[in-house]
Amino acid sequence: MMGMKRKGLIVREPFASMIVEGEKVWEIRKSKTRVRGEILILSGGKALGKAELVDVLGPFTPEELAEHSEKHRASLSFLRDYSGGKPLYAWVLRNAERFDRAKRVKMAKGAQVWANVVVEDE
Repeated sequence: MMGMKRKGLIVREPFASMIVEGEKVWEIRKSKTRVRGEILILSGGKALGKAELVDVLGPFTPEELAEHSEKHRASLSFLRDYSGGKPLYAWVLRNAERFDRAKRVKMAKGAQVWANVVVEDE
């Protein structure tokens, strides 16, 4: 199993923990993605858990997304600031699972959204 490349989505806290706990099922981004299937949820250089990326919805305005705050857990003011006037997309996540302990990963420096990672302690 060593050295298998996995797709990881870089998410800031507290949102990363909310995703792996299953409390946040929409990850809001400024672009669409073609990626589907199982992804790792990365934060602070570690994989906290995994989820399935099943769909991308949108485009939405911050106001439209604010009506679904129970799915993405972001406030209207956060969404407005983040969007900077651009449309937003909801990346739909399912079957989230938190690892018993966060796993160290190797990833390229400067990765912003996606990282192809090798999980070091799998």
